[in-house]
Amino acid sequence: MSDIQATPSAVVADQQDLQFWMKEDHHPENGTLLGFWIYLMSDCLIFACLFATYGVLGRSYAGGPSGADLFELPLVAVNTTMLLLSSITYGFAVLEMQKNRRGTMMAWLIITGLFGAAFLGIELYEFANLIHEGAGPQRSAFLSSFFTLVGTHGLHVTFGIVWLITLLVQVGRFGLTPANKRRIMCLSMFWHFLDVVWVGVFTFVYLMGVLP
Repeated sequence: MSDIQATPSAVVADQQDLQFWMKEDHHPENGTLLGFWIYLMSDCLIFACLFATYGVLGRSYAGGPSGADLFELPLVAVNTTMLLLSSITYGFAVLEMQKNRRGTMMAWLIITGLFGAAFLGIELYEFANLIHEGAGPQRSAFLSSFFTLVGTHGLHVTFGIVWLITLLVQVGRFGLTPANKRRIMCLSMFWHFLDVVWVGVFTFVYLMGVLP
């Protein structure tokens, strides 16, 4: 039984095909950003459902306290400021990334993470204070929908901070590679999206909640 010998021309053709496939970008930037936009749209649907639920149940106090009795607007205003400032500092980080200034960009990202952590700390303090006063999520439909909406946003901020820390580690190890730049831009869209959602929460839940 004879062995089949590959001709030199066939070997050259195989090598050219291999080079073609090795040079192919399996993660094109536009495809990644498009996929992330689709994810954000699905997240919009989730928050739209939560806002609609709160709109229906937001006046069902079951004889318990209302938003006017519970919400501390000065504290919520400080919390909102923390998140809005984090969005501004993230914008500075993106500007530094575009100039390939890794150190300055990482410093702005760290400041962004600190603002995000401050936002979460204030939110957890608010939740703990409400539960201590007997206004937990089981008290009424109003409080159930409130904790679900605000808590879901808080979980998103938590995931964003974890993602931010991961990116800081990757950029510190591998630098501003095209892949890392793409990930930073995706997190930028996610972070600004959370800002927009929180503006809706602050207006629809807190400001309207203190009205009689």
